[in-house]
Amino acid sequence: VGPYVLITPNETRRNQLQQIAQKELNDLERWKDEHRPGPIKLVPQRLGGKESEAQARQKQQMMLMQSKYQQKHKREEYVKAKKAAEEAEILKKKAIQREKAQRLEVKKRQQEMQRRELFLEDQYYKTNELLNRLDLGLPKSDSCRIANRGPESTVWSRSHTYKQALQEDENRRLEEMKQEQRRKAELMEFKQKQEEEARTRAHQNEQKRVNNAFLDRLQNKTQPNSIYQPGYSG
Repeated sequence: VGPYVLITPNETRRNQLQQIAQKELNDLERWKDEHRPGPIKLVPQRLGGKESEAQARQKQQMMLMQSKYQQKHKREEYVKAKKAAEEAEILKKKAIQREKAQRLEVKKRQQEMQRRELFLEDQYYKTNELLNRLDLGLPKSDSCRIANRGPESTVWSRSHTYKQALQEDENRRLEEMKQEQRRKAELMEFKQKQEEEARTRAHQNEQKRVNNAFLDRLQNKTQPNSIYQPGYSG
């Protein structure tokens, strides 16, 4: 331990501080005595109101019954709202599954139409290839075909007529398939529009029902004693 310096306390300063503190304590006690509240003086009056004890207990019983009824009504409304929400969710899921099934059906039909188109196209190419092989031995000049109207000219005419008929039949089938696909697309669009309108109407009806239930509860709260009239049996 190093050296230190001992300072002697100032007794005069200490006495002054003690006197000031004691004076403040005395002033505080004197102020409390001066501002101490006096005795309370009330005018005697009769308590309990104008109703008798039996009437007060009857009123209390009615309020208790009303509170129980309101709680029961709230529970029923909650159960109904929950059930409606579950039904709406189920309907929504069913609609989604229905749309998926319809899209899958449309996709299958489109794939089937594409396979048919590829088959007809391949058949058309093979038929043309066969007819071209038959045309290899025929004369290429129109004058020769006109001058020599023999069996070869007849074969060429038949092959040319057959190719034209095949081409017309192919064009007709393609046009019919396009029209069928267009009709299916229009029908699908019409069904989707109807389903969207049905969902919108269902949502509006549900919102209207919830609003009416809320208004009924609000009316019951504003008129609490309307259901407890004489002669009512709940």
